[in-house]
Amino acid sequence: MLTVDFDRLGLRAGDRILDMGCGGGRHAFEAYRRGADVVAFDMDADELAGVLELFGAMKEAGEVPEGASADIKQGDALALPFGDGEFDRIVAAEVLEHIWADVDAIKELVRVLRPGGTLAITVPRWFPEVVNWKLSADYHNAPGGHIRIYTDHELIDKVTKAGAPNDGTAGTAMIFEGKDYAHGLHAPYWWIKCAVGVENDEHPAAKAYHKLLVWEIMKQPRALRLASKVLDPVIGKSMVLYFRKPISAPERDV
Repeated sequence: MLTVDFDRLGLRAGDRILDMGCGGGRHAFEAYRRGADVVAFDMDADELAGVLELFGAMKEAGEVPEGASADIKQGDALALPFGDGEFDRIVAAEVLEHIWADVDAIKELVRVLRPGGTLAITVPRWFPEVVNWKLSADYHNAPGGHIRIYTDHELIDKVTKAGAPNDGTAGTAMIFEGKDYAHGLHAPYWWIKCAVGVENDEHPAAKAYHKLLVWEIMKQPRALRLASKVLDPVIGKSMVLYFRKPISAPERDV
């Protein structure tokens, strides 16, 4: 289930895209299906091995267009092993809330994005996340768990200032282009989990709601798609922010 809208991101066949903190690879797989040159990046070698295996299976099954390419890269979000301006599009989905030095990670994303390129960042939305934290300390105190809750204003401010010169002159300050919310059906599931115990998967309420989410993901019934459209703006679990890196006068966005 995707969080980022690739049409809004502007992804086109042939674009070079970085999925930073790719996890299981859901956004990397969609970019590959759309004919992009994909790099799935993460710290977790086991996750990346699974992503690479599925890249191969997708190609073998004929699920990707001619010319599309995909690979994996392991490393640290604070020191991306890529050149300046290497990517046309970047996705960083549900990553920054795990990183202590989030501003440094954002600066790296801006650095490797080409002028005119676009960036989508998703994080847990403020209100649903606050409810989770209040219901359960275990939800965010787990190793590798969430260490902060973003407001939209805070994250927009951090990203738009990333890359800008310290002297206040014009530079590569990012341009905010809009926001969305996603996964409105998922917020109540996590409220239930936090209320009954985040590890208590056998609780009847948690099991029943999980079945509903599996049905949504696998079958995409019309009723749940309509419910998501209603709930996403109200209690969508994820906030999605879209940015563009400015270009200088002689350059043209393509």
